[in-house]
Amino acid sequence: MAHKVDRKKGILTSINPSTLQELGQIPLATPEDVEIAVQNAKAAFPSWAALTIQERAKYLIRARDYMLDRVEEICKLLTDEAGKPRSEALTAEVLVVSDLINLYTKRAPELLADRPIPLANPLLRHLKNARLAYEPLGVVAVVSPWNYPFSIPMSGILMALLAGNTVVFKPASDTAMIGKKIEEILNIGGGLPPGVLNTLIATGSTMGEKLFSPPVKKVVFTGSTEVGKLVHSIAAKNLIPTVMELGGNDAMIVCHDADVELAAKGAVWGGFTNCGQVCASVERIYVHESIHDAFLEQVVDITSKLRVGYDTGKHDVEIGPLANQSQLETVTAHVQDAVDKGAKVMCGGGPVDDLPGYFYKPTVLSNCNPTMKVVNEETFGPVLVVIPFKAEAEAIRLANDSNYGLTGSVWTKDLTRGLALARQFQAGSVLVNDVTFSYALVDTPWQGMKESGMGRSHSDDGLLEFVFPKHINIDHSPSMMRRRMWWFPYSPAGYDVLKKALWAFLSPKHLPKLFKTVVSSKEARKTLM
Repeated sequence: MAHKVDRKKGILTSINPSTLQELGQIPLATPEDVEIAVQNAKAAFPSWAALTIQERAKYLIRARDYMLDRVEEICKLLTDEAGKPRSEALTAEVLVVSDLINLYTKRAPELLADRPIPLANPLLRHLKNARLAYEPLGVVAVVSPWNYPFSIPMSGILMALLAGNTVVFKPASDTAMIGKKIEEILNIGGGLPPGVLNTLIATGSTMGEKLFSPPVKKVVFTGSTEVGKLVHSIAAKNLIPTVMELGGNDAMIVCHDADVELAAKGAVWGGFTNCGQVCASVERIYVHESIHDAFLEQVVDITSKLRVGYDTGKHDVEIGPLANQSQLETVTAHVQDAVDKGAKVMCGGGPVDDLPGYFYKPTVLSNCNPTMKVVNEETFGPVLVVIPFKAEAEAIRLANDSNYGLTGSVWTKDLTRGLALARQFQAGSVLVNDVTFSYALVDTPWQGMKESGMGRSHSDDGLLEFVFPKHINIDHSPSMMRRRMWWFPYSPAGYDVLKKALWAFLSPKHLPKLFKTVVSSKEARKTLM
């Protein structure tokens, strides 16, 4: 673990995964603190929800400015506690958050405004006015991971707050100091009112089921599929909806006409950015047999030149450490399993012995098959698997042969082919001639299929996850209509009117028959007056 817990003293100590030195200590929340946080969020909700979207946006804009004034401090913390190179801390963490605030503080007022519903029924559209009113849910629980400990929780928190909800935020224990920095940015920098954002540094045993039970109205969880299923099952018992952003085992298809050099560079970045600890990272690469050897050679050459270590601000490192000892053991075991089953290590293949942290050499494997864990499970580390294919149908079958369905990529010079193959991927996001970066496109949905999750973050759909679309229907029938034709009492004349109304509902051309019936029959008129 990249943290230590002293339960007697109630202290969590954060550990630098690069140096294994202590970074700082944070008080642990107690079960009572969890209850207090939830109740504080509940109490703060009515006044926060009563603000206009524009008023709530001002708090987020102030928080953004506070964050941007402290970019170097934040990036250094992301390097020290999460092991990221500074460039990745800037682009994949801070930039994403800034973009999200910039876009949705402008877009949300229009997106969440009351929306008219045009009624298709030709008769009712003259008598009824229908609309959707988007209302905030209440208390939202945001439980975040250690791999992107800034941008992932911020995405959920910001959207929830903008929509008018209050939040209880539980950051990962391995990146607790970053979680506290988020609290500082929003509560101090943004000046949020008390109780709107509540941060809990707590272990799973302390949390129990409190965050997934009433009065919480929605749970946003990012983490492993195994834990996500557990959280979802607890929330489901209380009929609390969830957004689940879970694991991935993402495939890359390199067609025969691909730009080999470009694809190789993309594969190396997509597989090794954040030391491979990305749910959207490239793990399996299927390459057409005609270019397999040339592609593999370039991937190995580029990988061999990557610099591994602790980025002290000199920007001389591409690959940082794994997050903790457990992750190092998982990666080591997966590679050993592959070697035992016949895989060939083209480069890397083990921990870095001359560095003190949780470092693992960027590894490229060939001669792999579906029985190996590096192929059929999520390794979540700096390991690339390169496998040849003969036909595109085979490549799609292999790419989709997974319990996961988060992202994928296709590499080809024929964009028509690329689009056709992308449509066949069983994945939430598919990129053509690029990899992995789609989470940074905040105006596009981030979503998974199969065991990669449910619900969406980012995009308009991501904001709509945090509101309830209430249907409001206003009747403006003429005052002489003292009842509706489907009300009590029932009668033969009323039934005849309803039959004619059935046809009138289908097409305006049948309206004259309905009017004639109503006008000519006293009993028919009684159905409306």
